[in-house]
Amino acid sequence: MKQQSISSFFGGGGSSSNGNGTDKDLSDKSKPKPAANKPATKKLADGDVYKAGTVVAKPVKPVLNVTNSFVDTDTAQALATKLDINDTVDSTNGGSRKRRVVDSDDENEGDVVKPKIKDEDSSTDLDNADESATDPDEDNEVLVAAAKSSAKMTKAKKPAAKKTKIGVETTQLAELELIDTKEGAQVPYLALCKVFELIEGTSKRLEITAYIRDFLLQVMRVGQEQLTHTVMLCISKIAPDHEGIELGIGEAILIKSIAAATGKQASRVKQEHQELGDLGLVVQRGKSGQRTMFKPKPLSVSKVFTTFREIAITSGSSSTQKKQSLIVGLLASCSELEARFLIRSLEGRMRIGLAESTVQTALSHAALIYEKGDKDSAKLGPSDFQAATESLKQTLSEFPIYSNVIESIYKHGIKGVADHCMLTPTLPVKPMLAKIEKAADDVLRRFEGKPFTCEFKYDGERSQIHFVREDDGTTKCVIFSRNAENNTGKYPDIANSVKEFALEGVNSFILDCEAVAWDKLGGKIRSFQTLSSRKRKVGNESEITIGVCCFAFDLLFLNGEPLIRLPLRQRRELLHKHFTPVLNKFQFATAKDLTEVEDIQELLELSVEENCEGLMIKTLDGESSSYEPSKRSMNWLKLKKDYVDGLGDSLDLVVIGAYFGKGKRVGAYGSYLLACYDPDREEYQTICNIGTGFSEADLESHKTQLDQSVIATPKPYYAVSDKSKPDIWFEPTQVWEVKAADLSLSSTYLAAFGQIDASKGVSLRFPRFIRIRDDKTPEMATTSSQVAEMYENQKINQ
Repeated sequence: MKQQSISSFFGGGGSSSNGNGTDKDLSDKSKPKPAANKPATKKLADGDVYKAGTVVAKPVKPVLNVTNSFVDTDTAQALATKLDINDTVDSTNGGSRKRRVVDSDDENEGDVVKPKIKDEDSSTDLDNADESATDPDEDNEVLVAAAKSSAKMTKAKKPAAKKTKIGVETTQLAELELIDTKEGAQVPYLALCKVFELIEGTSKRLEITAYIRDFLLQVMRVGQEQLTHTVMLCISKIAPDHEGIELGIGEAILIKSIAAATGKQASRVKQEHQELGDLGLVVQRGKSGQRTMFKPKPLSVSKVFTTFREIAITSGSSSTQKKQSLIVGLLASCSELEARFLIRSLEGRMRIGLAESTVQTALSHAALIYEKGDKDSAKLGPSDFQAATESLKQTLSEFPIYSNVIESIYKHGIKGVADHCMLTPTLPVKPMLAKIEKAADDVLRRFEGKPFTCEFKYDGERSQIHFVREDDGTTKCVIFSRNAENNTGKYPDIANSVKEFALEGVNSFILDCEAVAWDKLGGKIRSFQTLSSRKRKVGNESEITIGVCCFAFDLLFLNGEPLIRLPLRQRRELLHKHFTPVLNKFQFATAKDLTEVEDIQELLELSVEENCEGLMIKTLDGESSSYEPSKRSMNWLKLKKDYVDGLGDSLDLVVIGAYFGKGKRVGAYGSYLLACYDPDREEYQTICNIGTGFSEADLESHKTQLDQSVIATPKPYYAVSDKSKPDIWFEPTQVWEVKAADLSLSSTYLAAFGQIDASKGVSLRFPRFIRIRDDKTPEMATTSSQVAEMYENQKINQ
């Protein structure tokens, strides 16, 4: 029976170079016939909700189990009919396809219709809640699927002429032969964009992982540099975070570039942007009407990546014109599809639901299959893929440079990468985080007799101090924030005092600390608000008006040796042995090893008296006391006075809109619309309208700052109901710490929509502004899954 990939059924035109100077058609002219019978759409209990802005409809694609995604033509046609694919083109949305899918992953479950989001302007239905996104076994599903995929690789005949085929029975991308894997070939940017289009058409992480895995496996056969560039474009980065090189090209430059590339007036581009809510769709529409006499040379992934870097580092008096020229040059070589994703990448976020953690998982799976080869990969099981994923993610949290890690994968294999890309001073480590605990007696139950220590939880800025002394005697000190931002210029006084608090014989180290505002005369901690008013960059120490003191609580690296695998008790001993307190500059975190509830409560009260937030409670011995970068672990607990008093935890939320003030607040914003962040969907979900906790100075300051971020229409990745539409929309730039009485289900707000209730989200009752979190990016805000967890924990404790 003739074999045909399911991927050929969900369209997409264009062509790609095959490496020999010729073009091959990547489109498929066969289309499934739409099914005659369509299931009824399930209505939401509390009325329809919509995703603000013009909704970007997703491409049609059948939802299939990835382990059975390569089938014969007749079966593919039957599946397409069974899944009721309505392949209609929505001309108002730049030619994107409306998507209507009945989820039938589990053949025993029967048909399930997902809840819909309805846009009030376009009446376009979109999926809003994917059950698999909250499935605790989803990671296991990915591992099992990967194991099944590799096990089938040797069972199918591999056509000799098709060198790029991989995982013959399991990949949809292999049949398209998107890339030429001969040495020295270039990966077409169009091929990567087709993968992005597939991903945009599904919200299932298992499918997304499979698409990226299969594509990266092809790219691995081309070469190391091509793989690095492909991975970096997948995660929307052009450099490691700590280098501070970002794209995020301003909207004004992009509009001018699109106008120049499409022959439209900038005013027309702005108008279409307001209509569509997505500059990617605007440029796609513009490119669709263009005709050229000569076909431009196809773009490669490497050409796009290197040009992106050139754009990012361009500076000087004429930098705007230079950047615009480079962007127009890329757009001139783009197909419609490429232009859509190129502009989104330049904005800094593609918003297709491709999280960096998913790319890491896919890369680890691809690397393992590549290393084992077709024959041996058939023997791989879920545990092999899990080990590979854990190893890669752990490595990248300690050594965050993809190019070096990928080089090590080629040289040493996925299992050997951790031994060659290790913790290194001057490279930031993703910090370990703590879980919430609400009562002192719960701590004892949680640790079940394990020894633990209770440290003061300081109200400052997480700071990681890196120091290295070279053989020639020169030294280097770098201070990183919790999100890998280089804060050395903000804290030159800390960097200059290293020689005072590091004892003789210390040649390299990484310290985990909290930098707090410090009153030198009174010898006490000042508020976080005081610290946040310190300049981001200080020329020299004489300009400093707000003193700081560092409170060290962990030692991660010492004299060439990583310490994170050691128990906390041992790390703490080394910390106290090799460092010494310095008045008004450096101290050890106050800590006591306790066993009784009364003692924990007493230390908690003392921490509050000392202007701290509460306690950090950590296991001391055994494997559970190792330092786990980037993980929010149950081996670290945070206990705040507010938890004990029943006021609940604070949330870090993003400001996306505002409502005009009335009465005394006329001329200012009366309240603000806040949102949490969903990293899997790459969207901001509304959670509350906040109008309390502000001083008059706060209201004036917030308006001044946020007025610089006003946008005409909401972003496509804002999940907002029509009941909470604000008067003014903002770019997602500010993160606010907010406290509330409790959480409740809501038909107005869409945080964690569908995770607790199929037709409701979660909102905050009586939210109160605490402070701006300058140390957090919008993507570091409280996540929708954390909101759902907080709601569930609240029910348990009531």
